[in-house]
Order: sequence, then structure tokens, then C-alpha cells
Amino acid sequence: MNADVVVDIITNALVLVIKLSAPMLLVSLVIGLVISILQTVTSIQEQTLTFVPKLIAIFLVLILFGSWMITSLRDYTIELFDNFRFYINN
Repeated sequence: MNADVVVDIITNALVLVIKLSAPMLLVSLVIGLVISILQTVTSIQEQTLTFVPKLIAIFLVLILFGSWMITSLRDYTIELFDNFRFYINN
């Protein structure tokens, strides 16, 4: 296995990680921003206030996008195992 193949595998894996984590990170960012604005407007300075809404939102995202995430991860794993003989021969 040469360096180009290793770099290609790692690049594909990192792109997959970014794609799979993006929905949860974006929802968490938006919820945090909305709650921060509400805290500023109402002068509530409770740091733990954002934790529960973010947790609920992330669970909802996992429920909505979980099957897509698992399918993408499964497809990438199958692709790696299918091409395993090419990785050894190089």
C-alpha cells in the first residue's frame, strides 16, 4: 500500500466524519445562538440553560438523520472491505 492510497482513505474518512457530524453541529450552533440571544434580552445569566435544549435537539437530529448516518457509514465500510485486496497488493 503506497502513501497515495493511505491519504485517499484518510481523506474519504475525514470527509465522511464532517458530513455525518454537520447536522448535529449546525443544530447545536443554532440552538446555542438562539438561547444566548434570549439570555441577553432577558438578562438571565444561567450557563446551564443551553444544555437541555441542545441535548433534546441533538436527539431529534439523530432520530431524523440516524438512518442516513448509519447507511453512509455502512457504505463506506463495505467499500473499504471490498477494496481490501487492492490495498494489500499495492
